[in-house]
Amino acid sequence: MPHPPRQILHLDMDAFFASIEQRDRPELRGKPVVVGADPDKRGVVSTASYEARAFGIRSAMPSRTAYRLCPEAVFVRPRMRHYAEVSDQLMAILESFTPDVEPVSVDEAFLDLGGVLHFWPDAETLARAVKEAIRRKLALTASAGLAGNKFLAKLGSDLHKPDGLTRVPTEPGAIAAFLAPLPTSRLFGVGATAAERLAQHGIRTIGQVQQTAETALAALVGVRFARHLRELAFGRDDRPLVLAWEEKSVSHETTFETDCADPEILRQTLVELAEQVGRRLRRLGKRARTVQIKIRFPDFKTLTRQTGLPAGEETDRGLIRAALALYTKESPQGPIRLLGFGATHLEPAGRATAPRQGDLFAADPPPERAARDMRLDQAVDALREKYGRQILKRGRPPA
Repeated sequence: MPHPPRQILHLDMDAFFASIEQRDRPELRGKPVVVGADPDKRGVVSTASYEARAFGIRSAMPSRTAYRLCPEAVFVRPRMRHYAEVSDQLMAILESFTPDVEPVSVDEAFLDLGGVLHFWPDAETLARAVKEAIRRKLALTASAGLAGNKFLAKLGSDLHKPDGLTRVPTEPGAIAAFLAPLPTSRLFGVGATAAERLAQHGIRTIGQVQQTAETALAALVGVRFARHLRELAFGRDDRPLVLAWEEKSVSHETTFETDCADPEILRQTLVELAEQVGRRLRRLGKRARTVQIKIRFPDFKTLTRQTGLPAGEETDRGLIRAALALYTKESPQGPIRLLGFGATHLEPAGRATAPRQGDLFAADPPPERAARDMRLDQAVDALREKYGRQILKRGRPPA
C-alpha cells in the first residue's frame, strides 16, 4: 500500500517582535512600530509592524532611513529576552499538537502532521486549530502554509500575510500550475543576483523555469543549481524535518547595558542564568556533568571557570549552587560587561551515575530532596511556560 502524502505545516509569526510590543502596549496598536535601534543612532531595524511596512520600512534597513520614510513611527528598543520567552511558549503550543516540530528560528517552525492526523477531520482543520491556539494563548497571529513538503509549506506561509493559511495542492500537475505564475525569487536560493541573471534571459517566473531545459539553465547558473531550480520549480523537495539533534552543551549569557559592579545584581543575574540553563536541560531530558561560568570585563578580557558534577545535575538548586561556588571562588573585582553560565557533558537524566553525596544535617535524605527539587522546578517551569519567566523570581540564592 502506498504511503499517504506528507502533510507539512509551516508556521511563521506575523511581525513577531513588533506584534509582541503592540500586544503588551495597547497604545501602540494600529500605529507604525519599529523594533530596533533608535532613529538618531547607528543601527538597523529588527522588525517592523505591518503599519510601518506600508511606508516601505523593512528589516535590516538603517533606522535613520526608516525614520525618514515614516517620522511618526514609534521606535522601540528590542527586548530579546522577553521575545525568547514568548518563543518558548509558542514552541510549547506547537508541541502540544504534535511532537514532530522543527524550530527554524524564534518565530517559525515546521510541523509534520502525519502522526496525528487520525485525530482530526483533515489537515486544514488541524492547521486552523494550531493558529487559533496561538491566537488564544499568546494574543498573536501566525501565517501558515500546508503542503506535502517543506519548500511548498514555507512558500505557502509567505503568500497571504498576515494571519493567512494557504493550502498548496498535492497533485503534481496542480502543484506545477500553482507555482507557474510566481516570480523566480520564490524559489529557495534565488536571490537578487540570480533573479536578475535569469531575467536577462527572459526567465522571470517559475513557469518559465519549468519550460526551460535543464541544460539551458545550466549554461546560466551551473549544473548543480540548474538541477536544484528544476526540482523546486515542479514542487519537489524530499528534505526531512530535523526533529532532534544531540545537543553537546546548553548555555545562556547576559551583556549588561552598562558595565555592572553591583554584587547583588551580578549574583542575581547568575542565578537567573542558571535557572534558564536548568529549564532547557529539563526540556531536553538531560543533566550536566560539567558546568562553567564566563566573565567578561570592560576591556573584553574574558575568563572561564568550570567544575565537574560527578552525579550529574539538572535541578535549579544544584546548578545555582555550583554557579555561585565558581563565582565566589573567582571573586572578580571591578565592573563586569558580560556574565554567562553553561552546562556541558550532557547525559540522559535517567541514566544511573555516581551516588549523590548526602548532607548530614539535611531535613530529608538526598533522593527525596532531589525528587522534591525536581517537582518544584517542573511546577515553576509550567507557570513560566504559561505566563512568562518574570512570573516568579527566586528571592535569594538557595542554601
